[in-house]
Amino acid sequence: MAGLIERRVAFPPNWPARLGLVALGIYLIYAGSTLDISWPRFVQGLDHGAKFVGRMFPPNVSADKLQLLEIGMLESLQIAILSTAFGVALALPLGLAAARNLSLAPLAWTARGLIALFRSFHPVIVAILFVKAVGFGALAGILALVVASLGFIAKLVADAVEEISMRQVEALRATGASLPSVVVMGVFPQVMPRLIGFVSYQLDSNLRNSALVGLVGGGGIGATLFTAFQRFDYDFVLTIVLAIIAVVMVGEILSGFMRRLFH
Repeated sequence: MAGLIERRVAFPPNWPARLGLVALGIYLIYAGSTLDISWPRFVQGLDHGAKFVGRMFPPNVSADKLQLLEIGMLESLQIAILSTAFGVALALPLGLAAARNLSLAPLAWTARGLIALFRSFHPVIVAILFVKAVGFGALAGILALVVASLGFIAKLVADAVEEISMRQVEALRATGASLPSVVVMGVFPQVMPRLIGFVSYQLDSNLRNSALVGLVGGGGIGATLFTAFQRFDYDFVLTIVLAIIAVVMVGEILSGFMRRLFH
């Protein structure tokens, strides 16, 4: 009788998963060989990187460099704040339109298509396009980061709104409240803490990305950083990097305070 009982395996082998891992390993080896990735090159890069880092210390804090840092950082802050403000202002209605529990299906899917389009391009690519369109300077950087903010915030707002309780919304609709009233009184109170977190993160992201778009002509601290690299002022490069880190950390502290305030 015992021999007739089928023996059960506690953890049966998952052959599709194993074959998938083997295929992934083979592809990684193939991709590494075609991209000229080798251990000697990596070791040589560590040596070059150590020499580069050594040239960055100590950071340059001379008066003329600090003045350039102040001008570039102030412009980056202005770019980040303006792009975040305009991006959030445009993203809120787009995100609400993309929420499938509030909008009709055709409107929701159209809005989600626009969000996917805005999220398809890296801010640097968008910045290059705007530099060609409006010229060098802060305007190109602001427009590029507005597009980045629009795609990111609208996506998160749509997802957050779809997770809210519809009881408050249905109660307001039952009283005959208008759509703006429903949004202000029934939707925003439920997503406000998360929205504060989204906006603060996007502000930090725009501040970091302002350095990237500045490298292609979008103004801000990125232009100062690019000039420092061109002049081999690596000690000043470290000063700029430390300043960006400090500003982002201050922004994180302020965003945490704002989340606790609206929670």
